[in-house]
Amino acid sequence: MAKNRSELAEILTAAENAAPGASLDVVARDLRHRFNARYVSFLFVDIVGRQMVRVGTEGEVRQGAHAERVPLVGSDYDDVLRGQKPVLVPRGAQGHQVIAPVTNRGDTVGVLELFLPHVTEDVLEQVEETAHALAYIIVTDRRFTDRYFWGQRTIPVSLAAEIQRQLLPSAPSCEAAEFTLAAALLPANHIAGDTYDYALDHDTLHLSITDAMGHDVDAALMATLLVNASRGARRTGHSLGEQARQAHQALLDHSRRTLATGQLLRTALDGSSTQLVNAGHPRPLRLRADAVSEVRLEPNLPFGVPSPTPYSVEDLDLRPDDRLVLYTDGMQERQARAVDLPALIRDTAGEHPREVVRALTGAVIEACDGDMTDDATVICLDWHGPRPEGRDTRAGANI
Repeated sequence: MAKNRSELAEILTAAENAAPGASLDVVARDLRHRFNARYVSFLFVDIVGRQMVRVGTEGEVRQGAHAERVPLVGSDYDDVLRGQKPVLVPRGAQGHQVIAPVTNRGDTVGVLELFLPHVTEDVLEQVEETAHALAYIIVTDRRFTDRYFWGQRTIPVSLAAEIQRQLLPSAPSCEAAEFTLAAALLPANHIAGDTYDYALDHDTLHLSITDAMGHDVDAALMATLLVNASRGARRTGHSLGEQARQAHQALLDHSRRTLATGQLLRTALDGSSTQLVNAGHPRPLRLRADAVSEVRLEPNLPFGVPSPTPYSVEDLDLRPDDRLVLYTDGMQERQARAVDLPALIRDTAGEHPREVVRALTGAVIEACDGDMTDDATVICLDWHGPRPEGRDTRAGANI
């Protein structure tokens, strides 16, 4: 085992010293050499979580329309991402196909795939460790290269959508001892006003979801004002009410008579309190003991609508094992009204939040026949409660 750890450290060092974007090649060469692998490739989950995109290595880089796309639902890759365990598939004369999850703190980046002539338990364990290390490599490396963005894009991206994407956290999922969360944003054809955000401090989890009215770049610019105003207030240490006020004031100062709905949430990791500001946004849904209900909230006007009264900050009843789902109105507008969100939340009660948001957004895409007239965004938060001793995550990196 010590030898395996040493080899893993050497891979990490070599990948760190490689040129930005070349880390995949470094790992692929190591696997070919170490296990006599016949073929090594990496498949990334696309931005809407419906397909895998294969990224070649060592001169085989393919991007955009030239990248190989593989349907995710029902595939071996789907099984690997759901279970977060390697899958071994006999392939006759080709040997064995090994697929391992590439995941960092609950963020399923994609999978590592290789064909090996012989597989032992030790080899499988080493491949799994290498895939886990690869996740950290990619998280670090993608700050310096567009290569990983190529691997996620299977649909055209407008200027408005590009602005919108840059506002989102770099990972759509996050796990810690006290919670697990996942989020997804389905971009519409001509609207780009939805955003979500989260941040984890030493003792607090922050969440937000917003929906700026408007179309195309105007909506994206309004979303930019909202997100950066609330982030700036949060990072300065202001209260939740002050975060809401500054987001509201940013629209009043810089927008052209537009408005935005949204919710800001803050929960203490020790379980002592959860607070929420609701600015004219659809009420969250809460799953508790197999029952789904709307969370009753105090009414506040949307951001950007002048009001003589400040935003009310209210306490939210959040208990261990609760599941909280926040969403924008695009999840229920027009054709999407046919989607029974409470029923889907009940049906996916035993699934990881990643699979919940995939099921919800997948149902919306199907109901709209792929023609989205409004952005649709959803956040699923599983609250485990304070766990000072830590816990083993079910389908992601242990924290």
